[in-house]
Amino acid sequence: MLSIGTAISAFRRSPLLSALSVTTIAFSLFAFGLFGLVALNIRDALRRVEERVEIRAFVADKTPVERLAAVAAEIGAYPEVGIVEIVTQEQALERARKELGEFKDVFDSAILPASLDVKLKPGFRDPGHVRSVAGRMRGYDFVDDIRFGEEWITQLYKLRNIAGVAGAALGLAFAAVAVIIIGATIRMAVLARSTEISIMRFVGATDGFIRRPFLIEGSIKGVLGGALALGLTWLAMRALERYLQFETLFFDGQLATMGLLFGALIGFLGSAVSVGRHLRKV
Repeated sequence: MLSIGTAISAFRRSPLLSALSVTTIAFSLFAFGLFGLVALNIRDALRRVEERVEIRAFVADKTPVERLAAVAAEIGAYPEVGIVEIVTQEQALERARKELGEFKDVFDSAILPASLDVKLKPGFRDPGHVRSVAGRMRGYDFVDDIRFGEEWITQLYKLRNIAGVAGAALGLAFAAVAVIIIGATIRMAVLARSTEISIMRFVGATDGFIRRPFLIEGSIKGVLGGALALGLTWLAMRALERYLQFETLFFDGQLATMGLLFGALIGFLGSAVSVGRHLRKV
C-alpha cells in the first residue's frame, strides 16, 4: 500500500512530466494499435473471401436424384467438408438468371447441368485440401467436370501468407519502437527523482523497496497510455469510416484488455530497466 501511495504521489508532484509520459506511451501504442486495426480488418476481409471457396461438381444428365443424395451423404462425411448442396437443373437455371439478370433470356435449363456444391470447413480451405477433396470427387462415374477456381484459391493464400509475414514483421518493428520510446520517457521520470533515490539509498532502503513505487508508477502510466491509445484508435477508425464510407472492425473486449495489459507490461519493463540502470550508478 505504501508503494502504491508513493507511486500516486509521484503523479501529484510532477503532473507535467507524468502527463508527458502517459501521452508518449499513448502515441507509441496508438501507432501500434492503428497497425493492429489494419491487420485485423485485412484478416477479416480475407476470411470473408475465404468463406466463398467451394467445389462445384457438374453431374451427367439424367443422373438419378437418389444417386446424388447418396453421394452427397458420402462427401458430407469427409472430415474437410462442411456443407454439400444438391443443385438441380431448375435451381441452376434460377440461380443463373438471378446472378446474371441481363442475360436471363439466354439461359435454358437444358444447357445448365445439375451439380454438387461443396463448401469446406474453416481450416480446410487451402489449395492442398481443396485439390484433395476435388480429386476424390472426380472418382465418381457421373461427375463430368469439377470447378473450384484453383488459380484464384492459390493467389488468395499467397496473399494471406504475405499479409501474415508482413504483419508480423511490421508489428514487431512497431512494438520495438514503442518499447524504446516508452523506456526513454520513463527514464526521464527516474532521472527527475535521482536525488530522492540517492537519499533513500543513503538511509538504507533496499533496491526492491526503491524499485517498487517506480514499477507501479510505470504500470499505471502504461495502462493510462493504453486506454488513451484505444480511444484515439477508435476515433481514427470512426473518421476513416465516415471518409471512406465503409464499415470496419474494431478490437473486441479481449483484444482491448490485452492492449491495456500490454501497455502495463511495457510501462513495467521500461521502469524496471531505467531504475535498474540508475541504481547501479548510485
